[in-house]
Parts: sequence; structure tokens; C-alpha cells
Amino acid sequence: MFITLDGIDGVGKSTQIERLIGHFADQGQETLLVRDPGTTEIGGKLREILLESDFELHRRTEAMLFMASRCEMVETILRPAIANGNTVVSDRFLLANVVYQSVGSEVPPDLLWQMGRLANGGLTPDLTILLDMPAQRSMERIGNETDRMESRGVEYMEAVRQAFLQQLPHSSQATAIINADQSPEDVSRDMLASVEQMIAQR
Repeated sequence: MFITLDGIDGVGKSTQIERLIGHFADQGQETLLVRDPGTTEIGGKLREILLESDFELHRRTEAMLFMASRCEMVETILRPAIANGNTVVSDRFLLANVVYQSVGSEVPPDLLWQMGRLANGGLTPDLTILLDMPAQRSMERIGNETDRMESRGVEYMEAVRQAFLQQLPHSSQATAIINADQSPEDVSRDMLASVEQMIAQR
């Protein structure tokens, strides 16, 4: 089983991922957590370039670097884990790549989906969970600690939020939008309900 969590920064992904992992652990399910971009050695180095550097990159260049990182993770980590019967939880996946590289640029989402599915070898999540809240609220949570993407401002981040909502149906067969602008406990309740619904329908 392969589940991804996504959304603009500040929506509480880290907290909810930790709770989701704990939920599966309580059920005795062996679970692997991955981060996109990252997880592999090359993915970690590409993450530094993409999110922690001051390089000025063309959006298509950004997209291809994200795709390269994900391809390595899919082939060396995700596929073997899924084949072994493990549950994989990913902090972001292709959906984020499509959204961030298409908003405010000349790279169309359809092209990014095509590129991404090629890089992933056709692998798609069983469930994509989108944690959603207005960008103004998420930026208030983040404060002054922003990366290259977040530093583009609240209007950009709200455009990203809307793109997440628009592109979500393309990300996987099962999707869920969770209101992240509520207590962490309520977010977890809604998230786990979506997970259980997906499992029941498999």
C-alpha cells in the first residue's frame, strides 16, 4: 500500500505523517516513510539544490531535478518495499512537482504529469491525502523560516494551494481533501477515516 500526503507548507504534514505511521504501527503493519525530494543519497543532494540553495533555476530545470530524485527513490526504495508487502508513506510525491513547477510558469501541468509518470515508471499512490488551508494561515504558522518556494510570498502560495485542489484528481485513483485549519486531533480523525475508507474499497 502506498499513501502520500501533500499540501502547501505550514499545513501540518509532519505531525499528521507521524500520526499515520503510529496508526499503522499500532496495527502491526511494517511501514516505510520517505520524503520527496530526498530519501536516497542523490535525492538528498538534489533537495539541497532545489530547496536550500539560492540558485536561480528555470522551472523546467527544477521539474527535471525533482523528477530525477523521485525516479531514483521509486526504483531503489519504493518498488522493493511495496513488493515486500510494506506500507509506504511519502511526504509529497508527483502532485507537488506538477503544482509547484506549473504555477506562474510556462510549463503546463499536462506536460509535467507526462514527464512524471515516465520518471515514476507508472507507479502511482493508492491514496493521495491533501491537507488544505488558506495560504495566509499557513504562512502565519511558518513565520520567517521559509525555503526557496515559500519565499515567493502569500499570493504565490495561495495560487499553489488552488493548483493543488485542481490537480489532485490526477494524482491517484483515491484522493481525500482534509481541512487542515482545525485541531491536529480533528485533522488526524479525518485523515484516518479517509485511509480506512480507501482500505475498505480495495
